[in-house]
Amino acid sequence: MGRLVLAGNVSLDGYINDAEGNIDFSDPDDEVHQFWNDFDNRYDTHVYGRRLYEVMAFWETYDSDNPVMAEYGAMWRRQQKIVVSSTLESVSTGNTTLWRDLSGLPDLLAQGDATIGGPTLAAQVADLLTDIELVLVPVMLGGGTAFWPPVRETFEFVESTAFTSGQVHLHYRKAL
Repeated sequence: MGRLVLAGNVSLDGYINDAEGNIDFSDPDDEVHQFWNDFDNRYDTHVYGRRLYEVMAFWETYDSDNPVMAEYGAMWRRQQKIVVSSTLESVSTGNTTLWRDLSGLPDLLAQGDATIGGPTLAAQVADLLTDIELVLVPVMLGGGTAFWPPVRETFEFVESTAFTSGQVHLHYRKAL
């Protein structure tokens, strides 16, 4: 069985966006962006909920003179993406499959590792989560969508990386 990794940026008070749904607090500098490039490049398949997919679809057509951002865009376009949504009629990006639910996830994980983005989606398959990798952004948002799925699980520390921006990567693996 492959690993299922919940990954994302999170504020000090535990939110992935502010009360209005904005994620601009987490705009990464090149060092943090390169970290996410290297992270995402380890996985062939990324599972998104509708809202995260709509944010990430930006990379389908974005072109940048910044080599770190250009690398991410090219990588995002070639990787397999699964969007889980009961409301989307179709997807507008390449290498993207629309699922109505997560019932196919065990079969997907039988083929290898995948990431899952978004706490609402991850909470539905918390029993399958093996790792949590986050970049902690030194800002308090005071509200928004909580990063942590509303489940009780125990994880063990694996590693951390401090960035010059003050952001910190934290990696935890489910305790056995």
